[in-house]
Amino acid sequence: MARNEQEVKENLFGFGDLNSAYAKYFEGDSFLKGLASDEDSGIGVGQVSFEPGCRNHWHRHVGGFQILICTAGEGWYQAEGQPAQKMTPGDVVIVPDGVKHWHGASPDSWFSHLAVTKGKTEWLEEVADYDEITREK
Repeated sequence: MARNEQEVKENLFGFGDLNSAYAKYFEGDSFLKGLASDEDSGIGVGQVSFEPGCRNHWHRHVGGFQILICTAGEGWYQAEGQPAQKMTPGDVVIVPDGVKHWHGASPDSWFSHLAVTKGKTEWLEEVADYDEITREK
């Protein structure tokens, strides 16, 4: 069993189903549990869980933002032009409108986060050099 698997799968917000609808924008398997959405405000909240090494492609939220709150495991977040930052339970990242970024699990750990999102997601290229980015220094 990889690190943090039980913690992620027994998460307070639930584990969710295989994220098939967005699989083409992820390397590896992710799982999505929708928690809340409000059509009037355009805000959605979901619990996203990542198997070890899974990460999404570079993307941006146009006309909105994204807030990531790590709930279990260990993962990474990176905004374009910035160093990657490790995320562990309790860490919060605010991604402003239009900022190109990615997030995902450490190579040897499961990872989950709440994603509070507003705006249209524009999906971009895969994350190149992932192993180099996440290698412990």
